[in-house]
Amino acid sequence: MKLINTSYVEEKKSKFYGYLYEIDNLDEIKVILNDLKKDHKKLRHAPYAYKFNHTAGKTDDKEPNNTAGIQILNVLERNNLNNHLIVIIRYYGGIKLGAPLLLRSYSKTANLCIK
Repeated sequence: MKLINTSYVEEKKSKFYGYLYEIDNLDEIKVILNDLKKDHKKLRHAPYAYKFNHTAGKTDDKEPNNTAGIQILNVLERNNLNNHLIVIIRYYGGIKLGAPLLLRSYSKTANLCIK
């Protein structure tokens, strides 16, 4: 596993930290998530998406359905990234963002990771 890039977006006091990894196997995803959760002890959500050997997976990690994982996966697919993982750590800022703003925030954070 190799950390390729990071990104940061702030939206109404919520903080989104993006991490783009190149992965060699699916077991690395669990290791990366555990490491990030140790580094970000007060995170609220850690949705992610991956593409590996032309298979894909995603999770919203307790965000409203289809507001996080699918946005991240779409970024991977649009950029033809195989064997990659994007994890976005969210710290809740005390203001509910609503589904449309969550969609944009996760998409923007993932896109900034790719750039």
